[in-house]
Amino acid sequence: TGWMGEKTGKILTEFLQFYEDQYGVALFNSMRHEIEGTGLPQAQLLWRKVPLDERIIFSGNLFQYQEDSKKWRNRFSLVPHNYGLVLYDNKVAYERQVPPRAVINSAGYKILTSVDQYLELIGNSLPGTTAKSGSAPILKCPTQFPLILWHPYARHYYFCMMTEAEQDKWQAVLQDCIRHCNNGIPEDSKVEGPAFTDAIRMYRQSKELYGTWEMLCGNEVQILSNLVMEELGPELKAELSPRLKGKPQERQRQWIQISDAVYRMVYEQAKARFEEVLSKVQQMRPAMQAVIRTDMDQIITSKEHLASKIRAFILPKAEVCVRNHVQPYIPSILEALMVPTSQGFTEVRDVFFKEVTDMNLNVINEGGIDKLGEYMEKLSRLAYHPLKMQSCYEKMESLRLDGLQQRFDVSSTSVFKQRAQIHMREQMDNAVYTFETLLHQELGKGPTKEELCKSIQRVLERVLKKYDYDSSSVRKRFFREALLQVSIPFLLKKLAPTCKSELPRFQELIFEDFAKFILVENTYEEVVLQTVMKDILQAVKEAAVQRKHNLYRDSMVMHNSDPNLHLLAEGAPIDWGEEYSNSGGGGSPSPSTPEAATLSEKRRRAKQVVSVVQDEEAGLPFEASPESPSPASPDSVTEIQGLLAQGLRAESPPPASPLPNGAPAGETPQPEAAPEASSPPASPLQHLLPGKAVDLGPPKPSDQETGEQVSSPSSHPALHTTTEDSAGVQTEF
Repeated sequence: TGWMGEKTGKILTEFLQFYEDQYGVALFNSMRHEIEGTGLPQAQLLWRKVPLDERIIFSGNLFQYQEDSKKWRNRFSLVPHNYGLVLYDNKVAYERQVPPRAVINSAGYKILTSVDQYLELIGNSLPGTTAKSGSAPILKCPTQFPLILWHPYARHYYFCMMTEAEQDKWQAVLQDCIRHCNNGIPEDSKVEGPAFTDAIRMYRQSKELYGTWEMLCGNEVQILSNLVMEELGPELKAELSPRLKGKPQERQRQWIQISDAVYRMVYEQAKARFEEVLSKVQQMRPAMQAVIRTDMDQIITSKEHLASKIRAFILPKAEVCVRNHVQPYIPSILEALMVPTSQGFTEVRDVFFKEVTDMNLNVINEGGIDKLGEYMEKLSRLAYHPLKMQSCYEKMESLRLDGLQQRFDVSSTSVFKQRAQIHMREQMDNAVYTFETLLHQELGKGPTKEELCKSIQRVLERVLKKYDYDSSSVRKRFFREALLQVSIPFLLKKLAPTCKSELPRFQELIFEDFAKFILVENTYEEVVLQTVMKDILQAVKEAAVQRKHNLYRDSMVMHNSDPNLHLLAEGAPIDWGEEYSNSGGGGSPSPSTPEAATLSEKRRRAKQVVSVVQDEEAGLPFEASPESPSPASPDSVTEIQGLLAQGLRAESPPPASPLPNGAPAGETPQPEAAPEASSPPASPLQHLLPGKAVDLGPPKPSDQETGEQVSSPSSHPALHTTTEDSAGVQTEF
């Protein structure tokens, strides 16, 4: 491991120098944007300032393959609001606050629904280990419905379900986990976030790696670990592959374990080094801010002077390159993006309309105002319902850049799909939250049942108009960013042979006092961006003028349609369950007394978005008693299928309590979220790399939740494997 640690340290040192360089640039850009504004259209929909932290996305039972015992075990599995998949021995263990078996941060993982697909990937990952036909593969699944979480470097997870319907549900849920965990850099990190993503891009470009990168997934430390493994992996494989012994399947198993162990080592090293440098730049930040505030105008003038000199040098070459190699393809790239994205946003609108309309019918036909709190509580969580949102997300699966992908070095369209899906989720939640706020205002007037139904309809129509406007703005911005993300790396690669070697001579144009805030390389990229930006803006503008896919013209502005709407959002968050319980009548709020709102009631009302929990009272099919022989290997598929069939039971109510927030101390390595800044997006190139979203630390089961200490029962012994700590809890990324 000596040479690996040394190599890892060398890569980290090189990258972190890029990060330090980019930090000053990002800080200057952030402060400049704070003063100058973004120029983006004013959003019409409100956004939820207090997130729905108490919700549980999904819970239920699935079967997990244990590599150490080579058995399939029934696990009670739960996805809390932060999308870390939590696995417990059973539901009783969860209710008693016993620490979970594993907390999985799924950033960088892919879901496979076929064992053959998995075996092919494993075979390709380690040449020369493809098993001969007829020999036992590395994994056998006892049902036809597996779900395998595959990662190029970290350990893999094997699950299976009894039915295709269950497989579809879990696939939607796990895909949601991956989507959110991949977006691990906080959206509101306006300095640290752009500095990091720009540093990643600059580092990879220094190695002549241009274009999109599939492993820009997770938080900063996960991404940094992937960056090291991208370079370290091939060397590791070349060094260790000849030394692996045994049958092909055994060598495959050994390689997965080695790769995972190295990934963990790299992660710990990356975490320590990154936190050290982050602390250093944050200590320097106040002094840098003071210089920027004092010399803002001079820094801008100096940067513009540098840009004009670089522009004069590269413009002739860049314009020819854009005209011949980019401009002709912009319309076809845009069309390929517009069709699935716009279908997805239309589906968001349709799902929102249907859910509100169904609720209105329920108010008329069944519950009336008495049930409104219950209906609205469900509606408030619509954007976080993986199954209801699935019809929106899946529209992006048809995105193809056939022929263009190879030309423009786009390794995968997944970065575009994921970004569009996150926009869909945000717009759905904005529409729902705006509807909640406006309806809550109407309820203050004490409407009758008939008046309430008319109000719901009126509010729905108002929200849909706002949604159409915001949807157009968000999609146009997404199309512009995606076109830049495709074309800029391509142009930089094309221009590199004739331009890159000439850039150092421009360094002398930067005053030494401003060298932390102006970098030649960044200014060069901005000049390249400007050469293609005009064509991209024109293409998106023409699509809007033609009203393609319900896009609005840039000149279409909704002025003061609801001047006081944003004031409504300043109040306390609406708790529909508390305010409009079904015991109250006539639509008037029924405030709960402190005595009534006991902890047990709160636990009973845990906000579970999707309720699929299977009853386990009959016992776990794979928890064999000590004296009874257990299957020696996953080869005894017939026996396992019989056990699986016995173990599946009917659905039962959702779990009694939400999982609290936080991360288990010392169990799952996660860096602290970068300090937040309130300024608008900083770098014009910041969106060339995806990976901006809420921070996703794993959940923390707490023994204090029920007000009593609960120790781990001896009936659930810890599993001890190479990937678990002494408490039997797997430490996952």
